[in-house]
Amino acid sequence: MEDQLSHATNYEIVFMNFVSCAKSITFSLMLIVCFVQCVRESEPPNGGLFLPDGFEAVVVVDSTEGKVRHIAVSEDGYLYAKLRNSNSEGSITVFQDANGDGGADKIKRFGSYGTNQRLGYATAIRIYNGYLYFSSELVVYRYKLKPGTLVPEGEMEIVFTDDHPHGKHEHIGKPLAFDDEGHMYIPFGAPSNACQSPKRIPGASGLDPCPELEDHGGIWRFDANKLGQTQKDGYKYATGIRSVVAMDWNPADNNLYVVMHGRDDLLRLFPNIYDPWKSALLPSEEFIKVTEGSNFGWPYCYYDQIQEKKVLAPEYGGDGEIVGRCDQFDDPIVGFPGHWAPNDLVFYDGDAFPEHYKNGAFIAFHGSTNRAPYPQSGYFVGFVPFKDGKPSGDWEVFVDGFAAVDPLESVNDAVYRPMGIAFGPNGAMYISDSVKGKIWKVTYIGDKDAFGVEQLAEMEKRKELSHIRTPDKIKDNLMQDNISGGAKTYYTYCSACHQKDGGGAIGRFPPVANTDWVTGDKERLIKIVLEGMEGSIEVHGETYNGVMPQHGFLSDKEIAEVLTYIRSNFNNRASAIEVEEVEKIRKDL
Repeated sequence: MEDQLSHATNYEIVFMNFVSCAKSITFSLMLIVCFVQCVRESEPPNGGLFLPDGFEAVVVVDSTEGKVRHIAVSEDGYLYAKLRNSNSEGSITVFQDANGDGGADKIKRFGSYGTNQRLGYATAIRIYNGYLYFSSELVVYRYKLKPGTLVPEGEMEIVFTDDHPHGKHEHIGKPLAFDDEGHMYIPFGAPSNACQSPKRIPGASGLDPCPELEDHGGIWRFDANKLGQTQKDGYKYATGIRSVVAMDWNPADNNLYVVMHGRDDLLRLFPNIYDPWKSALLPSEEFIKVTEGSNFGWPYCYYDQIQEKKVLAPEYGGDGEIVGRCDQFDDPIVGFPGHWAPNDLVFYDGDAFPEHYKNGAFIAFHGSTNRAPYPQSGYFVGFVPFKDGKPSGDWEVFVDGFAAVDPLESVNDAVYRPMGIAFGPNGAMYISDSVKGKIWKVTYIGDKDAFGVEQLAEMEKRKELSHIRTPDKIKDNLMQDNISGGAKTYYTYCSACHQKDGGGAIGRFPPVANTDWVTGDKERLIKIVLEGMEGSIEVHGETYNGVMPQHGFLSDKEIAEVLTYIRSNFNNRASAIEVEEVEKIRKDL
């Protein structure tokens, strides 16, 4: 681990080599050819990753402007990366390994759809029936691919547009999956956490029945070859599904599968029911087999992987154990621990890997942000073996080492976070990172017939690390025993999102460190805590789309103490907030 950490921060020497290399090549290729070559020479084995014995990883590209989300590989071996941030040059970067050494030595950017779209969770990119499909948060596009052509030559076509109002909409990403009958599947994420109205009020009940289920909280099926569609052109295929980023069609059993993001805020909304340990672990990230007409119970229920059952959500009268109406909904095929953020799912049907991986599911766990006061968890690529259309064994750690830090006290400590998975025509696996836009290529170079129990047992040991194991309720609690006042309130209710270091989580939760939102207008800050906040805000040039729940359940003294704490820590140097100031604003509201 120490070798990885020193490598992750030691780029000065690499940069000097980069400058030296740059003198011998044209400027148009300098940023990709020379930098990748020089960085690869200084990379640790397997690009810093841990894999089962017999596998090898090389760095395709060290970093990508625009930050990579999902990826796809064409039959020509061209690697297409969907970028989180678009500009006038486009929202997709394509890489080519022209000399066959594993690194990208040609790069182009294309696919501009302007700057008037929401981009923070723009994620999908899939190749289907000769077309490259990709999405912003609201629109699905496609290009016709021409063999041997790095950048598509035709016009960009609009396949689908989400025409709902989206001023304060959560879970808005548009991942894609395709079956073998010409259908395209798109999830419509739930526009709330658990159908409360107003949203995320401590102790408040959920709407029953939930009106959001009419056109959200499910997966719709569309014609993959029809242009100009909106939701009314689709068919509601399944419901009760809160939020999806990881989705794939399994060709082995011809079924759709997703790994769902579970709900949040159990502790903050229902502290009388859930303690910090339960809130860190629950609810499960559900790996579900989606069949036509299936219903997985959101918002009324969630899956508890510890008890191995679906239980009634607290918004609907649950206490963490009551099953109630939840016995009428479909169960997951695997219940992963909470907040691991499953952000890609790909079924493997190639022959380049050992037989153990044939027809199994690879899942990129992007990693938690809201597990405080326990270590952040996830940040690896997992694998679920399949046989006859169902899991045939426990989930496994396939690739680890992205975070390069253990324990992870804050999401910002993670050097890399796995995001996308794709397989090339030769059977190689590609994995993208969302922090710097790094991409690795994973191949098997060992004896496939000799692969088995011994290699899997070595990777099983990775589950003992704090970023994967179930945390010990006492020993793994990172909150100091002697803290009190505003610091204790911050670590109890605020650090799950804004992080222990105050740095927030990119795209979701804004930082409280060194920002005018904290050090500026006192009244604005107090109102945010009392009333909550929705919609996009910009901090330090980064756009955040998370939801700040109301914290009016805290006393005037607790609010004054916690705001004074954040205004005098995290590089902030602002005056204290008095109890009387909070009391006056609360009365006015």
